Amino acid sequence: MADNAENIVEKRISVGDGPAGREIALIHRAATRKSKGPAFVWLGGYRSDMSGTKAIELDALAAELGLGAIRFDYSGHGISGGAFRDGTISRWLEEALAVLDDLKPKSVILVGSSMGGWIALRLVQELKKRKKAPKVTGIVLIAPAPDFTAELVEPNLTDKERQSLAERGYFEEHSEYSSEPNIFTRDLIEDGRRNLVMTGIIETGCPVTILQGMKDPDVPYAHALKLVEFLPADDVVLTLIRDGDHRLSRPQDIEKLKAAASALVLND
Repeated sequence: MADNAENIVEKRISVGDGPAGREIALIHRAATRKSKGPAFVWLGGYRSDMSGTKAIELDALAAELGLGAIRFDYSGHGISGGAFRDGTISRWLEEALAVLDDLKPKSVILVGSSMGGWIALRLVQELKKRKKAPKVTGIVLIAPAPDFTAELVEPNLTDKERQSLAERGYFEEHSEYSSEPNIFTRDLIEDGRRNLVMTGIIETGCPVTILQGMKDPDVPYAHALKLVEFLPADDVVLTLIRDGDHRLSRPQDIEKLKAAASALVLND
Protein backbone atom coordinates (compact mmCIF):
# COMPACT_ATOMS: atom_id res chain seq x y z
CA MET A 1 0.00 0.00 0.00
CA ALA A 2 1.36 3.42 -0.93
CA ASP A 3 0.45 6.83 0.43
CA ASN A 4 1.79 9.33 -2.06
CA ALA A 5 0.81 12.31 0.04
CA GLU A 6 3.00 11.13 2.86
CA ASN A 7 5.65 9.46 0.68
CA ILE A 8 5.12 6.24 2.61
CA VAL A 9 5.25 2.71 1.22
CA GLU A 10 4.29 -0.37 3.22
CA LYS A 11 5.48 -3.67 1.83
CA ARG A 12 6.61 -7.18 2.63
CA ILE A 13 9.82 -8.89 1.56
CA SER A 14 10.78 -12.55 1.63
CA VAL A 15 13.81 -13.60 3.64
CA GLY A 16 15.35 -17.06 3.80
CA ASP A 17 14.66 -20.21 1.82
CA GLY A 18 12.60 -23.33 2.40
CA PRO A 19 11.53 -23.94 6.00
CA ALA A 20 13.54 -20.87 7.07
CA GLY A 21 11.60 -18.58 4.71
CA ARG A 22 9.50 -15.80 6.24
CA GLU A 23 7.86 -12.53 5.21
CA ILE A 24 9.12 -9.33 6.80
CA ALA A 25 6.85 -6.29 6.98
CA LEU A 26 8.43 -2.88 6.53
CA ILE A 27 7.44 0.75 6.20
CA HIS A 28 9.55 3.15 4.14
CA ARG A 29 9.18 6.90 4.24
CA ALA A 30 10.92 8.43 1.23
CA ALA A 31 13.02 11.56 1.65
CA THR A 32 11.44 14.80 0.44
CA ARG A 33 14.26 17.31 0.67
CA LYS A 34 16.38 17.97 -2.41
CA SER A 35 19.76 17.36 -0.78
CA LYS A 36 19.01 13.89 0.50
CA GLY A 37 20.59 13.14 3.84
CA PRO A 38 20.81 9.81 5.66
CA ALA A 39 17.74 7.70 6.29
CA PHE A 40 16.82 6.76 9.83
CA VAL A 41 16.69 2.99 10.34
CA TRP A 42 14.72 1.84 13.37
CA LEU A 43 15.92 -1.38 15.03
CA GLY A 44 13.49 -2.43 17.72
CA GLY A 45 13.98 -4.42 20.87
CA TYR A 46 13.11 -7.92 22.00
CA ARG A 47 9.35 -8.45 21.51
CA SER A 48 8.77 -4.84 20.43
CA ASP A 49 7.52 -3.74 17.04
CA MET A 50 7.62 -0.84 14.59
CA SER A 51 4.38 0.67 15.89
CA GLY A 52 5.88 1.60 19.27
CA THR A 53 6.16 5.18 20.53
CA LYS A 54 9.86 5.67 19.80
CA ALA A 55 9.60 4.20 16.29
CA ILE A 56 6.64 6.42 15.43
CA GLU A 57 8.33 9.51 16.85
CA LEU A 58 11.51 8.81 14.87
CA ASP A 59 9.44 8.48 11.71
CA ALA A 60 7.74 11.80 12.49
CA LEU A 61 11.15 13.44 12.97
CA ALA A 62 12.24 12.13 9.57
CA ALA A 63 9.14 13.69 8.00
CA GLU A 64 9.89 16.99 9.73
CA LEU A 65 13.47 16.98 8.47
CA GLY A 66 12.56 15.75 5.00
CA LEU A 67 14.62 12.58 5.50
CA GLY A 68 13.89 8.97 4.72
CA ALA A 69 12.90 6.55 7.47
CA ILE A 70 12.83 2.76 7.54
CA ARG A 71 10.95 0.66 10.05
CA PHE A 72 10.35 -3.08 10.04
CA ASP A 73 9.27 -5.93 12.29
CA TYR A 74 11.63 -8.81 12.94
CA SER A 75 10.18 -12.25 12.25
CA GLY A 76 7.90 -13.32 15.07
CA HIS A 77 7.29 -9.66 15.95
CA GLY A 78 4.48 -7.29 15.05
CA ILE A 79 2.94 -8.06 11.67
CA SER A 80 5.89 -9.97 10.18
CA GLY A 81 5.71 -13.69 9.54
CA GLY A 82 7.65 -16.42 11.25
CA ALA A 83 7.52 -17.80 14.77
CA PHE A 84 8.98 -15.84 17.66
CA ARG A 85 10.54 -18.98 19.12
CA ASP A 86 12.59 -19.43 15.96
CA GLY A 87 14.18 -16.03 16.47
CA THR A 88 17.92 -15.58 17.02
CA ILE A 89 20.31 -12.64 16.70
CA SER A 90 21.64 -14.10 13.43
CA ARG A 91 18.13 -14.50 12.03
CA TRP A 92 17.03 -10.98 12.96
CA LEU A 93 20.33 -9.56 11.68
CA GLU A 94 19.74 -11.32 8.36
CA GLU A 95 16.36 -9.61 8.16
CA ALA A 96 17.84 -6.17 8.86
CA LEU A 97 20.36 -6.71 6.07
CA ALA A 98 17.60 -7.89 3.72
CA VAL A 99 15.57 -4.74 4.37
CA LEU A 100 18.57 -2.54 3.50
CA ASP A 101 19.29 -4.67 0.43
CA ASP A 102 15.72 -4.16 -0.73
CA LEU A 103 15.49 -0.39 -0.17
CA LYS A 104 19.14 0.46 -0.99
CA PRO A 105 19.59 3.71 0.98
CA LYS A 106 22.88 5.46 0.26
CA SER A 107 23.50 6.45 3.87
CA VAL A 108 21.80 5.65 7.15
CA ILE A 109 21.63 6.57 10.81
CA LEU A 110 20.95 3.43 12.82
CA VAL A 111 18.69 3.84 15.84
CA GLY A 112 18.66 0.73 18.00
CA SER A 113 16.60 0.20 21.14
CA SER A 114 17.58 -2.45 23.72
CA MET A 115 18.29 -5.62 21.68
CA GLY A 116 18.15 -3.38 18.61
CA GLY A 117 21.38 -1.84 19.87
CA TRP A 118 23.03 -5.24 19.52
CA ILE A 119 21.57 -5.67 16.04
CA ALA A 120 22.86 -2.18 15.11
CA LEU A 121 26.42 -2.98 16.15
CA ARG A 122 26.38 -6.31 14.32
CA LEU A 123 24.84 -4.61 11.29
CA VAL A 124 27.77 -2.18 11.12
CA GLN A 125 30.19 -5.10 11.23
CA GLU A 126 28.42 -6.93 8.42
CA LEU A 127 28.02 -3.85 6.20
CA LYS A 128 31.77 -3.21 6.46
CA LYS A 129 32.40 -6.58 4.79
CA ARG A 130 30.45 -5.54 1.69
CA LYS A 131 31.73 -3.60 -1.30
CA LYS A 132 28.37 -1.97 -1.94
CA ALA A 133 26.57 -1.03 1.23
CA PRO A 134 24.92 2.01 2.78
CA LYS A 135 27.27 4.31 4.63
CA VAL A 136 26.51 4.41 8.35
CA THR A 137 26.91 8.07 9.30
CA GLY A 138 25.71 7.82 12.90
CA ILE A 139 24.25 5.52 15.54
CA VAL A 140 21.81 6.17 18.39
CA LEU A 141 21.55 3.45 21.01
CA ILE A 142 18.68 3.53 23.51
CA ALA A 143 19.18 1.36 26.61
CA PRO A 144 21.46 -0.81 24.47
CA ALA A 145 21.62 -4.51 25.26
CA PRO A 146 24.49 -5.93 23.18
CA ASP A 147 25.48 -9.45 24.23
CA PHE A 148 22.51 -9.55 26.62
CA THR A 149 22.10 -13.31 26.38
CA ALA A 150 25.66 -13.92 27.61
CA GLU A 151 26.03 -10.86 29.85
CA LEU A 152 22.59 -10.47 31.42
CA VAL A 153 20.64 -13.72 30.95
CA GLU A 154 23.05 -16.64 31.34
CA PRO A 155 24.80 -15.45 34.52
CA ASN A 156 21.43 -15.05 36.27
CA LEU A 157 19.78 -18.32 35.30
CA THR A 158 18.17 -20.23 38.13
CA ASP A 159 18.54 -24.00 38.46
CA LYS A 160 14.93 -24.36 37.34
CA GLU A 161 15.56 -22.25 34.22
CA ARG A 162 18.71 -24.21 33.37
CA GLN A 163 16.76 -27.44 33.72
CA SER A 164 14.00 -26.09 31.48
CA LEU A 165 16.55 -25.09 28.82
CA ALA A 166 18.11 -28.56 28.94
CA GLU A 167 14.84 -30.48 28.89
CA ARG A 168 12.45 -28.26 26.89
CA GLY A 169 14.85 -26.04 24.93
CA TYR A 170 13.47 -22.83 26.43
CA PHE A 171 12.41 -21.15 29.64
CA GLU A 172 9.84 -18.49 30.44
CA GLU A 173 9.96 -15.48 32.72
CA HIS A 174 7.43 -12.84 33.75
CA SER A 175 7.29 -9.76 31.53
CA GLU A 176 6.73 -6.29 32.94
CA TYR A 177 5.47 -5.13 29.55
CA SER A 178 3.09 -7.87 28.45
CA SER A 179 0.60 -10.38 29.84
CA GLU A 180 2.54 -13.01 27.91
CA PRO A 181 5.81 -14.24 29.47
CA ASN A 182 9.19 -13.65 27.89
CA ILE A 183 10.54 -16.77 26.19
CA PHE A 184 14.26 -17.43 25.93
CA THR A 185 15.28 -20.41 23.81
CA ARG A 186 18.44 -22.48 23.82
CA ASP A 187 18.94 -21.53 20.17
CA LEU A 188 18.79 -17.81 21.04
CA ILE A 189 21.37 -18.20 23.79
CA GLU A 190 23.73 -20.40 21.78
CA ASP A 191 23.46 -18.13 18.74
CA GLY A 192 24.06 -15.12 20.97
CA ARG A 193 27.50 -16.50 21.81
CA ARG A 194 28.32 -16.48 18.10
CA ASN A 195 27.33 -12.81 17.77
CA LEU A 196 29.10 -11.24 20.74
CA VAL A 197 30.42 -7.73 20.08
CA MET A 198 31.92 -6.78 23.44
CA THR A 199 34.94 -9.00 22.95
CA GLY A 200 37.32 -6.38 21.54
CA ILE A 201 37.37 -2.92 20.03
CA ILE A 202 34.17 -2.09 18.15
CA GLU A 203 34.93 0.28 15.26
CA THR A 204 31.75 1.78 13.87
CA GLY A 205 33.50 4.58 11.98
CA CYS A 206 30.84 7.11 12.98
CA PRO A 207 29.57 9.12 15.97
CA VAL A 208 27.64 7.11 18.55
CA THR A 209 25.10 8.50 21.02
CA ILE A 210 23.88 6.34 23.90
CA LEU A 211 20.78 7.16 25.98
CA GLN A 212 20.53 5.11 29.17
CA GLY A 213 18.16 5.23 32.12
CA MET A 214 19.72 4.82 35.54
CA LYS A 215 16.55 3.16 36.87
CA ASP A 216 16.45 0.59 34.08
CA PRO A 217 15.45 -2.74 35.67
CA ASP A 218 16.28 -4.77 32.55
CA VAL A 219 19.61 -3.39 31.35
CA PRO A 220 21.61 -1.85 34.20
CA TYR A 221 23.39 1.37 33.31
CA ALA A 222 26.69 -0.34 34.15
CA HIS A 223 26.16 -2.25 30.90
CA ALA A 224 26.17 1.01 28.93
CA LEU A 225 29.33 2.14 30.74
CA LYS A 226 30.96 -1.16 29.81
CA LEU A 227 29.93 -0.76 26.18
CA VAL A 228 31.61 2.64 25.99
CA GLU A 229 34.92 0.97 26.89
CA PHE A 230 34.67 -1.07 23.69
CA LEU A 231 34.16 2.05 21.52
CA PRO A 232 37.50 3.88 21.99
CA ALA A 233 37.86 4.69 18.29
CA ASP A 234 34.52 6.50 17.98
CA ASP A 235 33.12 9.84 19.06
CA VAL A 236 30.79 8.59 21.80
CA VAL A 237 28.29 10.62 23.82
CA LEU A 238 26.68 8.81 26.76
CA THR A 239 23.66 10.44 28.39
CA LEU A 240 22.62 8.91 31.70
CA ILE A 241 19.02 9.76 32.58
CA ARG A 242 18.80 9.63 36.36
CA ASP A 243 15.11 8.73 36.59
CA GLY A 244 14.89 6.92 33.26
CA ASP A 245 13.49 3.39 32.92
CA HIS A 246 14.16 0.82 30.20
CA ARG A 247 11.64 2.03 27.66
CA LEU A 248 12.63 5.71 27.71
CA SER A 249 9.32 6.58 26.05
CA ARG A 250 8.24 9.52 28.23
CA PRO A 251 7.91 12.90 26.46
CA GLN A 252 11.19 14.12 27.97
CA ASP A 253 12.93 10.93 26.83
CA ILE A 254 11.54 11.26 23.31
CA GLU A 255 12.90 14.82 23.15
CA LYS A 256 16.36 13.48 24.00
CA LEU A 257 16.04 10.87 21.27
CA LYS A 258 14.99 13.46 18.71
CA ALA A 259 17.80 15.80 19.72
CA ALA A 260 20.37 13.01 19.44
CA ALA A 261 19.14 11.89 16.01
CA SER A 262 18.92 15.48 14.73
CA ALA A 263 22.46 16.25 15.91
CA LEU A 264 23.80 13.29 13.92
CA VAL A 265 22.04 14.59 10.80
CA LEU A 266 23.74 17.96 11.24
CA ASN A 267 27.11 16.25 11.63
CA ASP A 268 26.62 14.21 8.47
